[in-house]
Amino acid sequence: MSGVPIDLAGASWRKSTYSDGGGGDCVEIADGVPGAVPVRDSKDPAGPVVLVGERAWAAFVGHLRQRW
Repeated sequence: MSGVPIDLAGASWRKSTYSDGGGGDCVEIADGVPGAVPVRDSKDPAGPVVLVGERAWAAFVGHLRQRW
């Protein structure tokens, strides 16, 4: 990542399809950030956001798809 702050105020967040529907373990990601995938805990929307590089995110999701 470049170290430049990214404004996520207008980000459109979506929950993972694998998140717990009962309000438990919920991960959300936001689309539309060039070069990164913002990830947060949906139970704490004002909390920290982890920015994952697009290639790292694709590798992570690909690995999960192989496992499940």
